[in-house]
Amino acid sequence: MNSIPYLSFNGDCKDAMTFYADVLEGKVAAMISHRGTPAESQTPPEWLDKIIHARIEYGDSVLMAGDVPSGMYRQPQGFGLNLMVDSEADADRIFTALKEGGTVTMPLAETFWAKKFGMLTDRYGIPWMVNFEGAR
Repeated sequence: MNSIPYLSFNGDCKDAMTFYADVLEGKVAAMISHRGTPAESQTPPEWLDKIIHARIEYGDSVLMAGDVPSGMYRQPQGFGLNLMVDSEADADRIFTALKEGGTVTMPLAETFWAKKFGMLTDRYGIPWMVNFEGAR
């Protein structure tokens, strides 16, 4: 058994997941719009090209997502996606990319448990923690 985060977006899932795949040096394994699926007949025309299901793979991890039906989206809260990275360079690169257009809640810096740790909410409203523990 494993746990895979499933994120909800307000119509910008394709952009977000493509961005995450690039930043996390992964790949888009699935990007399925409503068009052509069994849900197409119940989907408003303006929502047909929105994403019903997306999946990216990076390292040994998976992240899934979809666009929430119009009018049902709620801003994410009460969680953070924690990225355990392998180097200070990865921490710097990923944090810098994710913070672009977002809000930093804790700058990337050394802490008592990590060589580099920082928290932010990205431009899509998703909260992230970037953590490089290093040799302590």
